[in-house]
Amino acid sequence: LSTTGRAVRVDLAEGVTVTRPTRRSKHDAVQLSLDSTTRGELVALTSRGRFVRFTPVDLPSVPPNSVQLAAGAKLRDYVGLTDAKERIVAIADPASSTPLALGTRDGVVKRLAPGSLPSRPEGEVIGLKAGDELVGAAPADDSAELVFVSSAAQLLHFSAASVRPQGAAAGGMTGMKLGAGARVIFFGAIDPAGAQVVTISGSTQTIAGTDPGRAKVSAFAEFPGKGRATGGVRCHAFLKGEDALQLAWVGSDPLAVGSDGSQRALPEGGSRRDGSGTPLDAVIG
Repeated sequence: LSTTGRAVRVDLAEGVTVTRPTRRSKHDAVQLSLDSTTRGELVALTSRGRFVRFTPVDLPSVPPNSVQLAAGAKLRDYVGLTDAKERIVAIADPASSTPLALGTRDGVVKRLAPGSLPSRPEGEVIGLKAGDELVGAAPADDSAELVFVSSAAQLLHFSAASVRPQGAAAGGMTGMKLGAGARVIFFGAIDPAGAQVVTISGSTQTIAGTDPGRAKVSAFAEFPGKGRATGGVRCHAFLKGEDALQLAWVGSDPLAVGSDGSQRALPEGGSRRDGSGTPLDAVIG
C-alpha cells in the first residue's frame, strides 16, 4: 500500500526477491506491506474502528523486479468504502497469532486478541466513543513499544505488554492523557532499535497544505518512557506563530513525500528531542 492509498499485488515464486526501481517516481513510497496468498483473506482497518474483509486476487499485479505502486488500485474503492470521511488506517492478516495494537485520536489504546474478529464480512475492531476515531494500528507482541504523538507536541511510549489483549467489541483503555484541545496524530508499534522520530510543526490558523512548516528528525532513544496513561514528554518546541504539530511519524528509515506522491526532503537526523526544527522547502502530505 502506497502513501497515496494505492495497492498492488506482487506474485513471488520461490527464490524471487522484490526489488524497487533505482529511479524515484511518484507514488512509490510504501506505507505498509504484508505477506499473503493470492486468494488469502486480509482485513482493512478503517478510521471508524471497522474491519472490512477482502482478498488481493483482483488487485493489479506488478513484477517483483520493478514494483510500480502508481499502477495500483485505490484500496478504499477496492474494499468498497463509500464515506469520504472514512479512511483506511492499516491492513492486517486476520489469521495472525500476533495481537494488533490500536490507537485512537482521543488517546485510547487497545490490543486486539488474535482470532477475535467475527467471521462476517465487516464489523468493528474497537468500540469507539462518540467523536473518536482510529488513528493507527500495527501488529504488536509483548516485546513491541507502543508510541503516541499528540498535536500538542507530546510523545508517549510504553511496553505493549502493559496492554492486555481484548475482544473485538471492547473499547480499550487509556493510553495517553491529552491536554485541552489536543488530539493524537500518530500511533504505532515499533522496535526501538534504530528508530527515529519525525515531527513537523505549523499553525492551525493557516490553510492546510499551504505552509510547509518546520521539521526535525530525532533519535527515538532520546525520548524517555513515561508509562501508559500519562502525558509523555515534549517532542518539538513551537516558535512564534506555531501552535500544533501538523504531522508526526516514528519508525526506521523515514521517507517523506508530498500529497501527490512526489519525493520530499527531510532534515538530517540528530536533532534534540525538544528542538524547533528547520524550515521545509515543500509541504509534506
